[in-house]
This record gives sequence, C-alpha cells and structure tokens, in this order.
Amino acid sequence: MRTPAIELVGLRKSYGDNEVLKGIDLAVAKSQVVCIIGASGSGKSTLLRCVNRLEEPTGGEVRIDGIDICHPDCDLDLVRRRIGMVFQQFNLFPHLKVRDNVTLAQRKVLGRSRADAEAVADDMLGRVGLTEKVDSYPSQLSGGQQQRVAIARALAMEPDMMLFDEATSALDPELVGDVLDVMRRLAAEGMTMLVVTHEMDFARQVADHVVFMDGGTICEQGPPETIFGNPTEARTRQFLERVLHH
Repeated sequence: MRTPAIELVGLRKSYGDNEVLKGIDLAVAKSQVVCIIGASGSGKSTLLRCVNRLEEPTGGEVRIDGIDICHPDCDLDLVRRRIGMVFQQFNLFPHLKVRDNVTLAQRKVLGRSRADAEAVADDMLGRVGLTEKVDSYPSQLSGGQQQRVAIARALAMEPDMMLFDEATSALDPELVGDVLDVMRRLAAEGMTMLVVTHEMDFARQVADHVVFMDGGTICEQGPPETIFGNPTEARTRQFLERVLHH
C-alpha cells in the first residue's frame, strides 16, 4: 500500500461552537484526481484549506506524503512548497505584469535567479495558453485569463499536488471552459489534484474519485459512475437532482 499523497484522519474544524468538519477521513493517492461536491456550507472549502493549514484544524491529522503537518516539529513552509493552491479569487498582484506575477514567489521562496524564474514562467504561461499575455497587467485580462495565470503561478513552484477551491465559480460562464481545459490537461499529465467544484460535468469526466459532503461529513464517496449514476444515499440523490436539473 503506497503512502497517500494527502491523507486526512479524523479531521475536525470548529469555529467556536460551530463544528464545520466533523471527523473527516479521506485519502488521495498520488496522481489521483479527487473532486469534492456538495451544497454551500457543507465544509468543502474548509476541508481544502486545512490541507495546507490555511485553516488550523481543531482535531485530527493532515498527512502529506505521510508527514503529519499539524505536528509541532513539521516544517510547514517546506511542505507547503509541494502544494499548489488555486482559489476562487485570483489573488494576482495588480501592479505587476503577468510574467512578474508568476516569477515573484519562485525568486522569493525558491531562490531562483530572475532568468531562471522567467524561463519557468514563460513555459508555464505557454502551458495555460497565455504566451501572448506575459507583458499584460491583470486588469487587462478576462477573469478566465487571470485564473489561468494563477494556475501558471502555482505550477511554476513545481508542486507535487494541486488544490483547487471553486476555481471557476467567480468566472462568467463562457470563460469557465478554458480554465477547466487547463485542469483537464493537468489531470491527464498525472498531477495529484484535490478539487472543490460545482462543475458536475468536470467531476463526472475527470475525477477518479468523487466525494459528496453534507453538513461537515463525507456522506458518500466513490468512483464518478457510482456517485452520479447510482448513489446509495438519499442526500446525494437529492443534491444531484437539484444541481443537475435546475
């Protein structure tokens, strides 16, 4: 049994009396794409943010390649370098050109020279289809282009795994496809991905494993053909009927 890339063991998260995650157990194998679906407020984003400790778990363990990153001796910065994260908001620096947005962390965190960082940036921007935008400012790009820059920025750090938190939900519908195409290509290349999404077609087509969350728990999980085609839980069926038929 190979060590999972990401493993959550009894993960809990509370804000005061409000328990948002109620003991989550989840394993993501290397090169696996796991999509987390569920209604707003079910704990999906909180779970994702606990994986790189943007949120501090209240209890349980978060293991990255077998390392418990909640342990006091863990070098969190070192582990975080291995985890790329793409948010709903693009978080680009508005005063920096696209290429500089993608080189900044490489130079500051990885210590790459400007020339090396720019070479990687140009390579990654090519991968997301934005070669011609390297000298543009974020304000000159569509939301979908900005999100692809954010993906390129994450990839430039050469992470072992990528977390996507509703990466398309802030985009106009006609711009969603370009971002999902980039994510599809990453999946096809074998990137380990944990994806919180409301794009059911993407989850159905790209995920190896789908997790349905409800009320801070994993209600049901399995291969997409099972979750979408023949879910066992009534809550899963109700959720899917609501999102697929509106």
